[in-house]
Amino acid sequence: MIRLINVIIEKYKPIEKPQSFAVEDDVTVLVGMNESGKTSILEALAKSNYFENDENFKYSLNYDYPRRQKKRVDKSGENPVAVELTYEIDPELVNLITDDIGLAPSGNTFSITFKYNNTRAWVISWFNTSEFMKKKVNSLKFVNKELTDKLKKVSSKDQFKNIVDEIDTGELDPDDIQKINKLKKYFINSESWNDSPIDHYVVNTYLIDRLPKFMYYDDYYALPSEISLTKIDDDLSKSNVKTAKALLELADIDVEKVRDSNDFEEFIAELEATEAIISDELFEYWKTNKNLNIQFRINKVEEKSSYSSNIIDRVLNIRVRNKRTGVSLPLENRSRGFNWFFSFLVWFKKIQEDRNNTYILLLDEPGLNLHAKAQNDLLKFISDLSKDYQIIYTTHSPFMIDTNSLNKVRTVYETQDGTVISDSVQEKDPNTLFPLQAALGYDLAQNLFVSKKNLLVEGISDLIYLSIISNLLQDNDRVGLDADITIVPIGGADKVASFISLLRGNKLKMVCLLDTFTNQSAEKRLNNMVTKKIIRESNILFYHDILNSEYADIEDLFKKEDYINLYNGAFESNVDINTVENGPILSQLKKLNKGSFNHYMPANYLAKNINNVDISEETLENFENLFKTINKIIK
Repeated sequence: MIRLINVIIEKYKPIEKPQSFAVEDDVTVLVGMNESGKTSILEALAKSNYFENDENFKYSLNYDYPRRQKKRVDKSGENPVAVELTYEIDPELVNLITDDIGLAPSGNTFSITFKYNNTRAWVISWFNTSEFMKKKVNSLKFVNKELTDKLKKVSSKDQFKNIVDEIDTGELDPDDIQKINKLKKYFINSESWNDSPIDHYVVNTYLIDRLPKFMYYDDYYALPSEISLTKIDDDLSKSNVKTAKALLELADIDVEKVRDSNDFEEFIAELEATEAIISDELFEYWKTNKNLNIQFRINKVEEKSSYSSNIIDRVLNIRVRNKRTGVSLPLENRSRGFNWFFSFLVWFKKIQEDRNNTYILLLDEPGLNLHAKAQNDLLKFISDLSKDYQIIYTTHSPFMIDTNSLNKVRTVYETQDGTVISDSVQEKDPNTLFPLQAALGYDLAQNLFVSKKNLLVEGISDLIYLSIISNLLQDNDRVGLDADITIVPIGGADKVASFISLLRGNKLKMVCLLDTFTNQSAEKRLNNMVTKKIIRESNILFYHDILNSEYADIEDLFKKEDYINLYNGAFESNVDINTVENGPILSQLKKLNKGSFNHYMPANYLAKNINNVDISEETLENFENLFKTINKIIK
């Protein structure tokens, strides 16, 4: 198997300077505002090796090269590179190549540059021809010693060809002739690879046919409600017609037969059988309304013509029926989210049944027309697909971001110099970061009413610290936060009372985890709720309870040295640990900082550097004691 590991887009539409990003084994998410360039990134990838022959997915200097730089390229006559993709082969393929060549490749990665004239150039240097020939010739055991010595010195395709041309086969042992013929396959058709014919052989024999193909999908591929079967082949430039064609192919329907027939029941039966298969997969993830089903009808329609006799067209109509109400509507008049899901599965089936190739799925704004809960279902669907396919998708929705996999997010934003792609934790544009921040906050519309057990905390910093340290403890077989407890950041102590009322109305279990109160109004409101028995006092937990101190924030659960390291890393400062006394650490840092500072920054630093940050045993014990207490209260 070959997988994509890195992308460099040299120049493509809004991308005016080379942009590079790593690709995950399963899912990579491109997050950015509308018009930031996300779609262009997927297009640039798709055109490198699209899964079918489609003129819309070929590079064009006229349409794809950045306009501000196009005249310079036109004058130079050059053929610029559009993208450079780096791939990695798995151990099984390494072994296959090694068995054939007799040597292990010197690496397991290679690159391909794709140019605007839709040619490609391989960048690979795994094998040394001289080393290969010495080992291969020795293993073949030629009878002719002089020939053996000559062959061992071969270091290029031309040298091998010259030796073969000079051989008088009449003087050679028949076994030697057979052995020469065995060597020839490694040097065939490698004119442009003179110094690396073995690499060329490996590319042709093992890599070209295994190179993953790209499948692109966006809203424009959604099935139409009505399709002219007479004109379908003429309309294949339209994305939605391509999906309709895919539906007919899946159902094994010969369009020519439909055009000549007056009885359509056989064709409708095939379509409905295909729809039933797709629906089984659809409703595994489509939780919004399971009372829907697709209805197909093929009708004869007479089209009037002023130039000749009227034309009889065969038209496929697709409707969605609600089984509960009995009402059916044209597909395009029903939920666009349902149409997206159903149409994608139709399009996806084109490649799902192909066992001879591997594919990378490029999904442009999936779930755009789904509400928050349905987007969560779509995330599960994408996660399941990623077991068999690499997936790259774009979004600007916080509900399409898995908060447990922020390392898989790449941000996309527009600057004066064109579109920029970066690691999500490095980008500082607030509009670009908003979906990530909202996702980190476990937006209420997605999570609050899902979990039966909820831990209310004051802000996103608490969420990050608790989530990360809990995972760290559990990875080391220690006690973290129970998996069925949802952390809900509420945006400050003054909102505690409101959220408790909201949760209480849904009969959900909860624990409030708070900093020591400094706001008397918030404290009074919470105490009033205890008095009215809206929440038990035992379900209100303060950080100072865990530390047996008079005052504490979540930051005080960290050993002093640990938090200073996070602070210095986040703000690129060099606060001396010896200048910080025992006691609440935030107030001391505020004095050193001559004012307040963003508490989120150290938490964010921990999130992106968790593998490189040392957490002391004292810190881990404090958090573990906290989790034990919470789990016990909310069991």
